Amino acid sequence: MPKPHLYLLAALLAAFGLSYYSDRLDPYYLDVLTGIGINIILAVSLNLVNGYTGQFSLGHAGFMSVGAYLSAGVTLFLGPRLLGEDGGTAVTQGVLFFFALVAGGLGAALAGLLVGVPSLRLKGDYLALVTLGFGEIIRVIFQNVEFLGGALGLNGIPAYTTIFWVLAFGALAVFTVTCLVNSTYGRGFLATKDDEIAAEAVGLNTTRYKIVAFVVGAFFAGAAGGLYGHFKMTITPTGFDFTKSIEIVVMVILGGMGNTLGVILAAILLTLLPEVLRPIAEYRMILYSFLLIVLMISRPQGLFNFKFGRAKS
Repeated sequence: MPKPHLYLLAALLAAFGLSYYSDRLDPYYLDVLTGIGINIILAVSLNLVNGYTGQFSLGHAGFMSVGAYLSAGVTLFLGPRLLGEDGGTAVTQGVLFFFALVAGGLGAALAGLLVGVPSLRLKGDYLALVTLGFGEIIRVIFQNVEFLGGALGLNGIPAYTTIFWVLAFGALAVFTVTCLVNSTYGRGFLATKDDEIAAEAVGLNTTRYKIVAFVVGAFFAGAAGGLYGHFKMTITPTGFDFTKSIEIVVMVILGGMGNTLGVILAAILLTLLPEVLRPIAEYRMILYSFLLIVLMISRPQGLFNFKFGRAKS
């Protein structure tokens, strides 16, 4: 069995073990750990687009919102009919939640395809503007659809998210991206990033590679949105605005573009940093922003720019 499969199996077993003993953990630390896992999924999935394929997407929060609303809709509107008045058993709830996350991921992947096909022939700043516009369009749509709660969002979402689901999907995201970029097919992503014109000259369809990266990244962003919604138990359109997309982009840049391990460490750092600064709440965001500026100036190539976890070109 190849090593990546062993790592995935070990991660799933660790997630199961940690979930089994989660009731013994302090709820605050469990919440922070859950937030870290969700941010890792978001950062790793965006790294496939921005880091490995060399694009610049600013609409990742839009894909996250699609997954959040779609998965919440499955559990809120279909759940009572499928599980019955008693709410079902833990097993049936887990099955429903799994299909809700997959539905959210597929919905986000479809959105990624719809955005990617017409826009990924663009490059650089133009692509960034298109993806930014997409994210804002999605937010405004959710804000004006009364069936989905409008500006107030959806409330009463079942608290199905556990540390097992977060770590399992985090491990699956890392496994998928790592195997994809290190495969023979995945060399096309790196070729697209290094020199798109040269890649097309040797016969590579760079647009197809960019669309595949967008779709895969959007799928995991949608799954992360579903986990987020069933963790917070309420979602609003403002929770998936431009600021959220920038937060995910910063994780990728700080971790090192095209560096899976570095992006994971950056997601952990940027999730913990606001919590560490919580005792000085009135100055927290100022210090947080200042530290980000210092890190970007001192390490423009990424704070965790290690060789491990990066595909060899």
